[in-house]
Amino acid sequence: MAVEKRPLGTEDNPDVMVAGNSVDVEVEPSRADQLREAVEILVTEENILVDDEIDEVAQAPVTDFNANLVEFIDKTDLGRLANDVISSIKGDKESRTDWEKTYVDGLKYLGMKFDETRSQPFEGSTGVIHPILAEAVTQFQAQAYKELLPPKGPVKTEIVGNRTPEIENQAERVQEFMNFYLMNVMEEYDPELDMLLFYLPLAGSAFKKVYYDTTMNRALCKFIAPEDLIVPYESTDLFSAERVTHVLNMSKNEIKKQQLSGFYADVELKGEKLLPRSR
Repeated sequence: MAVEKRPLGTEDNPDVMVAGNSVDVEVEPSRADQLREAVEILVTEENILVDDEIDEVAQAPVTDFNANLVEFIDKTDLGRLANDVISSIKGDKESRTDWEKTYVDGLKYLGMKFDETRSQPFEGSTGVIHPILAEAVTQFQAQAYKELLPPKGPVKTEIVGNRTPEIENQAERVQEFMNFYLMNVMEEYDPELDMLLFYLPLAGSAFKKVYYDTTMNRALCKFIAPEDLIVPYESTDLFSAERVTHVLNMSKNEIKKQQLSGFYADVELKGEKLLPRSR
């Protein structure tokens, strides 16, 4: 009996190619394969650049990582950016007006400034102030100084993880070097810490800045007076603050040295009051 051969329905399907007695079917890529291909395209930048663009990238000048970006920004954009920064800093300073008044009053009540022309509450009234605040400040300063600067030095290393003789010797060498560097090379570390501990109980906050100074060719550790560090008053810490501005009081000679070393842009200095440095 003859059997009728019915078509399989693949004659009009372009994805099915007949090869002899076998049929080859193109399998669609899975979702994982598509993602893998997309990642390869993103990682390999040359796959998404045409020939001309590749040549431009290859010929682009390489900028030093520590280069001053001011030299690469348009002057119009720099002016706009400077105005935005200055207006923001003024707003930050106005937001802490109440704190500044309290801080100034605290310095006045220390009794270290004598007013011989006092007229309140009456003419010629005495200007003597009780020394209890000054005594509390000096006691705090002395106790904190003893804790933060012991005779063996302020640095004490701690090993995290497995302890081996090699790691213990390395930790001891690091501790000895850091204490030597802070107490002998960084000559300002001791007096700056002593000054910080005097201002801390009065202002409620005090700051130290450790940075590399190009003119002295070594690291410096400087105390920053609380009135010279401006942040938005609602900020809870420096890491999450929208701006951190350090007001620097520098002579023109010192600024010129920094310009010659490449730290500041070599521009003409106009006026006596210069811009603060903001992060």
